[in-house]
Amino acid sequence: MMTRRDFARAAVATGAAILAPGAEARAMAFGRRRADFTFTRLRYRSGDWDVDQRMPANVLNSLAEYTTVSLAPKERVVDADSAAVYDSPFGYLAGRRLVEFSAAERDRLQRWLHQGGFLFADDCNHDIDGLFARSFEREMTRMFGSGALRKLPNTHPIYSAFFRFPDGPPNTGLELNGWGDDLVHEYLKGIVIDGRLAVLYSNKDYGCEWDYDFRNKRFLAEDNTKFAVNIVLHALGG
Repeated sequence: MMTRRDFARAAVATGAAILAPGAEARAMAFGRRRADFTFTRLRYRSGDWDVDQRMPANVLNSLAEYTTVSLAPKERVVDADSAAVYDSPFGYLAGRRLVEFSAAERDRLQRWLHQGGFLFADDCNHDIDGLFARSFEREMTRMFGSGALRKLPNTHPIYSAFFRFPDGPPNTGLELNGWGDDLVHEYLKGIVIDGRLAVLYSNKDYGCEWDYDFRNKRFLAEDNTKFAVNIVLHALGG
């Protein structure tokens, strides 16, 4: 059985989250049952899939701090064309370059999403007309048809899944500093399958916004990873 100290030591060594006070039971449960949530990153053959490498540990830290979800202690990387995608209800896909899925990747992802998977895709260019944005949106059209990717209203349940964001998606410092397309994106996009949000697509570059050592979160006036908690909980329960 893993003690909280043992888990914290392993978390630092592997880039995982340190559990918040009161979360000892979740840490000890790792040796006895499968975690409720594993941060799964999808590796695709084109582009640069391995961006914002510290972000998953930061998100895991926030989930441990704010929720009672049992967590796998580190990120899991899965090939987009692998049957292993079916093992996770949540998948993260990001990059800056071209997204051009192989036929096998396209088929696997489409089947996974129709069977209940949730994809969070994030454009690291925070650019509505950049290479990642154009190519990813083209892939969504190939998989789900023209018009499937639509703007989400600010009243969507994802903005109140845990923390409340009455004005819709929180802005990132990268947008406000005028990087990328020099726009502040006031909405996210999504694809709904059978009444369920299956794809959440962001041009806001949340991945880079959250790409810092989770131990530095204490220096922030406000934890900027709270929306990540909403995304994960909506993926698990939506």
